Amino acid sequence: MRVRGLKAVYVVPVVIVTFAIIACTFHVPQRIIFNFKEWRHSQEWQSRSLWLPEYRVEIEALPVRGVTENLSGLTWNNETKTLFAVINDPPEIVELSTTGAILRRIQLQGFDDPEAVEYIGSGQYIVADEKGQQIICVAIDAETTEIRAEGLQRLSLDMGPVKNEGIEGLAWDLANRRLYAAKERNPVHIYEITGFPQEPNTTMDITVASNRIRDRRLFISDVSSLVFNSRYQHLLVLSHESKLIIEVDKSGSPISSLSLLMGHGLAKPVPQAEGMAMDDADTLYLVSEPNLFYVFRRQHEE
Repeated sequence: MRVRGLKAVYVVPVVIVTFAIIACTFHVPQRIIFNFKEWRHSQEWQSRSLWLPEYRVEIEALPVRGVTENLSGLTWNNETKTLFAVINDPPEIVELSTTGAILRRIQLQGFDDPEAVEYIGSGQYIVADEKGQQIICVAIDAETTEIRAEGLQRLSLDMGPVKNEGIEGLAWDLANRRLYAAKERNPVHIYEITGFPQEPNTTMDITVASNRIRDRRLFISDVSSLVFNSRYQHLLVLSHESKLIIEVDKSGSPISSLSLLMGHGLAKPVPQAEGMAMDDADTLYLVSEPNLFYVFRRQHEE
């Protein structure tokens, strides 16, 4: 009896600590409250948002042939109708079809730890170098096979001493020429940058703003990717640790979500979602380390 009692003394605290860790990582209380609000306001938001609860997986966990690990950021080019993903080691950008096939590889020379890539139009992309806390403007055309960082336009974001917790996500608001750049964690923070990149032969003020209220409303442990949807002017925020995508409206309020842990037709949880992009038809593309590709489409409920 004493042995059983001793086992209980050790087991109960372990169970409590384990539950506390899970609750903290997945923000269980906040998600329960949000799920109730999401259900309560579903009729109000379904017709004027992306409404992530209606998205279902169509391609799940497809290995990208030619990539073995470190598949990270993702972006959509509405001109080529293809995807561009970044790999941080070795540093390179790969062009992908909408079914996850590699079309081209572009070597990155002089980049330390590229974690995100975002297409901003006219053949220009922004690449986030996490360790260097920099965003770098690069040009890619149909013939590009290599990019050298030296001499390229860049902007440094002073985030203080960080260890692998720098810029993890980028999103471009074309109408307002605003770049969103997400600090991964401790704390989660989304910068709003205007004036970068600079137009040729012009001098513009670069401003870096933030929305602390919006950031505090995000019930996630980290940010791994961002998408700005021009149709609704809404921001999508991806967290690989919380296994969640949140849709945020113009006021900075979360309005819908997509769990990467279960549901939405998923056979298994997405292991480590690192990149997210959306095409002109609002189809959602996802990449997960080490080399997995996903496609989600909205299935409107009757």
